[in-house]
Amino acid sequence: MTTTDRAPRRTAEEIKAVPVRHPGRWIAMVVVLVLVAMLVNAILTNPNFHWDIVFQYLTVHSVLIGLWHTVLLTVICQSIGIVGGVILAVMRLSPNPILSGISWLYIWFFRGTPLLVQILFWGFIGALFKTVGLGIPFGPEFVTFQTQDLITVFAAAVLGLGLNEAAYMAEIARAGILSVNEGQTEAAQSLGMSRLLTMRRVVLPQAMRVIIPPTGNETISMLKNTALVSVIAYGDLLYSVQVIYSRTYQTIPLLISASIWYLVLTSILTIGQFYIERHFGRGSTRNMRDTPLQRLRQLVFRQHDPMALGRQEPPDLLGPGSRQL
Repeated sequence: MTTTDRAPRRTAEEIKAVPVRHPGRWIAMVVVLVLVAMLVNAILTNPNFHWDIVFQYLTVHSVLIGLWHTVLLTVICQSIGIVGGVILAVMRLSPNPILSGISWLYIWFFRGTPLLVQILFWGFIGALFKTVGLGIPFGPEFVTFQTQDLITVFAAAVLGLGLNEAAYMAEIARAGILSVNEGQTEAAQSLGMSRLLTMRRVVLPQAMRVIIPPTGNETISMLKNTALVSVIAYGDLLYSVQVIYSRTYQTIPLLISASIWYLVLTSILTIGQFYIERHFGRGSTRNMRDTPLQRLRQLVFRQHDPMALGRQEPPDLLGPGSRQL
């Protein structure tokens, strides 16, 4: 049978594909661009922003010291929150009703009270307990410390942020553990692995794919929540700029300087979260998200590829009227 007996086959030149038009998208894009341009113009041309002062105080020594304290506080408190959250999640899922009840009570209390109140509570805990002692329970004390000397401003900030974060991380870790198929636990137990070993070697590595995204979100929130410790006079980034603008009365420029540093740190954490998610997502999906470098490389190679740009069509070796075997 020849191709002349069938319907004539169209070549690529004869097929004219007309893309679907979306006028609403173009209108929305124009409106958004106009609004963004107006906002940028208002920010750059308004002299009340005092951009010279903003960049002047951006790298002042006291501001950089406050930035370091913010980063240090974020790392310590988030680490406490992650470790404490995993322990609380395991306790919450424990068949022991006492451990499960204590975990539930902890989460209920720390999630039910405002974070600012908790920070203030730890900052002024010396008003409740003058001394803290070590000894026999309900018996004599061997060593006694003054509460104000033991719980400094830094310790109060760490306790307020870290213990509160553990309550939220407990629910995130619990959700990740429950996302793992129960057959994984049963298979590990059939091999003689203990509950803790199964949790550490089998369940938690698989649960990380679910735990990492909200953990990254909590880390970014922790970075911003460190600004609350300024109420107890801890020298973080916000408190450092507050000390400066209380003297110079340049409130808005100093707050913009602090906001720029918060945006820089948040961007770094966002990039780190992307690569950590990509690492723990290996094997769970066939098509992993490309990194920004890979996307740029594909874009460059696509521009130099004539087949990708449609400048060259594959030749029709048989032709519309040729015979087929």
